Amino acid sequence: MAQIFSSEIAQFEQFEALADSIKKQTATVGIIGLGYVGLPLIQSFVRAGFRTMGFDVDPEKVTRLKAGQSYIKHIDSAWIAECIAENRFEPTADMQRLSEADALLICVPTPLSESRDPDLTYVENTARMISKVLRPGQLVVLESTTYPSTTRDVVLPILAESGLEVEKDFFLAYSPEREDPGNPDFSASRIPKVVGGYDELSMRLACDLYGHAVVQTVPVSSLEVAEACKILENIYRSVNIALVNELKILLSKLDIDIWEVIDAAKTKPFGFQAFYPGPGLGGHCIPIDPFYLSWLARKNELATRFIELAGEVNASMPSYVIQQVIEVLNDHGKPVRGSRIGLLGVAYKKDVDDPRESPSFNLMEQLLERGARLSYNDPHIPVLPEMRHHDVPRMASEPLTAQWLSSQDLVLIATDHSAYDYDFIVRHSQLVIDTRNATKNVLEHRERIRKA
Repeated sequence: MAQIFSSEIAQFEQFEALADSIKKQTATVGIIGLGYVGLPLIQSFVRAGFRTMGFDVDPEKVTRLKAGQSYIKHIDSAWIAECIAENRFEPTADMQRLSEADALLICVPTPLSESRDPDLTYVENTARMISKVLRPGQLVVLESTTYPSTTRDVVLPILAESGLEVEKDFFLAYSPEREDPGNPDFSASRIPKVVGGYDELSMRLACDLYGHAVVQTVPVSSLEVAEACKILENIYRSVNIALVNELKILLSKLDIDIWEVIDAAKTKPFGFQAFYPGPGLGGHCIPIDPFYLSWLARKNELATRFIELAGEVNASMPSYVIQQVIEVLNDHGKPVRGSRIGLLGVAYKKDVDDPRESPSFNLMEQLLERGARLSYNDPHIPVLPEMRHHDVPRMASEPLTAQWLSSQDLVLIATDHSAYDYDFIVRHSQLVIDTRNATKNVLEHRERIRKA
């Protein structure tokens, strides 16, 4: 009994010490994974007054950051250089230094395997690196999107290999990342943060920490509720996007403009939220995260028919667009093979430099397989990056000139970047397929445009 009481005192003392350093903003925040989630999170904590450490296994990222260079469009290089010079941000690839941070936030990728099962390799490897240097009094928070029970059943057992015990020696929580790249109204600090703790003290510490950096924290009763929350958010979007994608195909057969239908429907002030069709899903969340829950359902001998059906519909959209390309070229007496096709936009959404899971790569693959002479333009992606699941040749973005546009047999708008002058594009193009309704305000030469 005395030993249990002593353990509780030790834990409370560690809680008090960490809570005090968080309150005074003297705690060091370590963020593991300096990508599109981790780097904006660094920015939020620096602006909140914390010293931060950024950990990444990619030495090229660390080298660029140390040189004051950003590789993410909406994070300014000058700001990074200033933070490093003032010792408010220290990037490193030395994972032995994880023990120096008082709070460790895990923001690593959670992709799907080839069989569409969860691939937790990055999470597991990160947990092992932490386990080797974990010290009493640290707070560990998983942010990577995953299925409910991951933090408790996957991360915790690995951390326990350190010999330390949760609730006794260290604190553990889950808080799903929420990012909307390219949207200035919702930077990382302006989005409410859901927080679930392994225990009450862990939840309080995580809420206190995030409370300095974000507009609002939303505590929930468990790790699993927080994990399921993120999955629900992305399933909601996936299913509704699939609905309008399916309607787009049907209504186009009936010669009804889906975009006008949506604009009319969204005038209803209650019970309707507008979602928009496109050439397929992209980004690191919606095309991937729902399948984490469907995998968990299969493990429990249950079916998630909405998730699977939405995935099928959304995955079929690039092929639908390619069929429109074939038909439009055929109407003008041209085959796809040998035709010059210029693709506008490689990023997965407008005004970002993030190509992850972009449907543009699927479109490119299908066009190349059919023998098209392919080129592209994207003001945010000057050179095509290597993609894990796509085989496309290395290409550079073509200048968006009248000469380039007019030399293409067909221009395919895949991403509706704000930087594009759509009047100019349509005026100088022979044919245009618009998958984003980007040309809706173009008044001249509309006979050249086909919506897809």
